[in-house]
Amino acid sequence: MIHAKDLHKSYGSVHAVNGLSLDVAAGEIYGLVGADGAGKTTALRLLVGALRLETGEASICDFDIRRQLEQARANIGYLSQRFSMYEDLTVLENIRFFAETRGLKRNEWLPRCMEILDFVGLAPFKDRFAGQLSGGMKQKLGLATALVTRPRVLLLDEPTTGVDPVTRQDFWQLLIRLIMEQNDGGFAVIISTPYMDEAARCNRVGFLKHGQLIAEGTPGQLRSMLDGRILELRGGPLRLVKEITARENGVEDVRAFGDRLHLRIQAGQADPVIEALKVSIPAGGGSFVDARPIPSTLEDVFMALSGQDA
Repeated sequence: MIHAKDLHKSYGSVHAVNGLSLDVAAGEIYGLVGADGAGKTTALRLLVGALRLETGEASICDFDIRRQLEQARANIGYLSQRFSMYEDLTVLENIRFFAETRGLKRNEWLPRCMEILDFVGLAPFKDRFAGQLSGGMKQKLGLATALVTRPRVLLLDEPTTGVDPVTRQDFWQLLIRLIMEQNDGGFAVIISTPYMDEAARCNRVGFLKHGQLIAEGTPGQLRSMLDGRILELRGGPLRLVKEITARENGVEDVRAFGDRLHLRIQAGQADPVIEALKVSIPAGGGSFVDARPIPSTLEDVFMALSGQDA
């Protein structure tokens, strides 16, 4: 459904996308994650044809982005990172505008529009001005607009940034329903997200750094990269314990998680590090309660990959 090979895009000396390759099959939700400036937005803009490729090749539903851009775009629903609807138009007027600019006639877009508004929960607000919608409702309007042409591919650029957890949950339930209900003819999603709990919902995840894909796999495969390398430590005071722990041999990173610390350690060093901390923390004026290996999270993987060279 989505194919990209060796994509490149630069802004002066900055390589925003630097040799990106990925493939997304029908029925997949592919998560694109990375720190700010990693190249996520540029990658999606290249795939939607909003930016011109310097080198590489890309296709949507077998339509080449360079040679068959309009045919490719006819299969794409795109939701940009920032709200891009017209705030002085109503919900219904916004969808009508984007549907008719894509060539749909009233007898085509109106039934589809009402179906989508009901799907995303905006039917009661169809006559409300877009500027009067909440943040979550604006994102749902963006999704509704992206779906009105019945696309086979959705490209979503951080669609839930800045909305509350309940709205994020609602948005993901919509995505999952969409995949389940519309995959009879083939349907695929790429979503960029800064939230690791959202990345964990994806079928596969790709980590971008400096425009390069440095790791890719299912959430389980990615978490397995740090098997046996994450320790949970309890002790206090937390700031002092963190400072002492960060100086210990074999410890690569220390992060606070609530009232505890997560340590990323070198492979095979769990027992030696724990034994060393039992001595060094009390010697430094802190208290050691306990430490134990725990399963890694995608956030642990994200921090590990963010700290290494691409």
